[in-house]
Amino acid sequence: MTTPQNTRLGIWLMIASAAVFAAQDGVSRHLAEATNVYMVVTIRFWFFAVFVMLLAARAPGGLRAATRSAYPLLQIARGVILVAEVCLMVLSFVALGLIESHAVFICYPLLVAALSGPVLGEKVGWRRWLAILVGFVGVLIILNPGAGVFSPWALVPFISALMFALYGLFTRYVARKDAASVSFFWTGIVGAVVMTPIGLWHWQTMLPMDWLWMATLCCSAALGHWLMIKAYAVAEASAIQPFAYFQLPIVSVLGLFLFNETLRPNVPVGAAIVVAAGLFTLWRQRVREKQTAGG
Repeated sequence: MTTPQNTRLGIWLMIASAAVFAAQDGVSRHLAEATNVYMVVTIRFWFFAVFVMLLAARAPGGLRAATRSAYPLLQIARGVILVAEVCLMVLSFVALGLIESHAVFICYPLLVAALSGPVLGEKVGWRRWLAILVGFVGVLIILNPGAGVFSPWALVPFISALMFALYGLFTRYVARKDAASVSFFWTGIVGAVVMTPIGLWHWQTMLPMDWLWMATLCCSAALGHWLMIKAYAVAEASAIQPFAYFQLPIVSVLGLFLFNETLRPNVPVGAAIVVAAGLFTLWRQRVREKQTAGG
């Protein structure tokens, strides 16, 4: 039985997931400053691993079905790429702040479009290539490499966006034969296995209040993914994906008022160009999918 389609509900669910993920990033920054990035990411993936194991145990076929993958090596690569991307992004939150990190990271849909050809064999037309180039001009405006001393940290969220784009493309590739539940299971387990020795090596005492924030971080991660999954279940991805950009203004408010970050004038200008290019790319993808379905 298919889920009834409700685009309006899907939009609100996507905006809600963006708000949850923005709050999660704020908590991640606080905990990384209070302790260290590797310990925070490790505990987060421990919770993630337990969560996916419980889901798999309740699903038809149980844990055995969840472990069966047609692409085991690629699933491992997905998990490693994601956990490395999360570590880099949290490091960027501490070094650059939430606002500038997200302003650069939002270019990942453009990277997905650019890499969809070599990774998935999809055709990228000249209009989308032009949008990709315009989007990268926006990234350069944000980074502002010509103003004084350029910080290498400014490249960290871009590398993180590149890794997240690869993670998304590999997820689409394994979806040709693996169910979403299988990919979800492998992501959680691989991330926990990779991070455990690193996190234990960097383990340090955490204050009781920070343990409460840690619990909030873990629960918000599960809630954010649940809201996103529900959004995609009730509406077409191409119709609601643009609303994921709401995460940028929400996280900017958190950065300004909770972490006393500053907003350089070039950041919103560059971010607006990147978002516009990303929305155009999503629109062209939707047009192409309709042409393919109709022809």
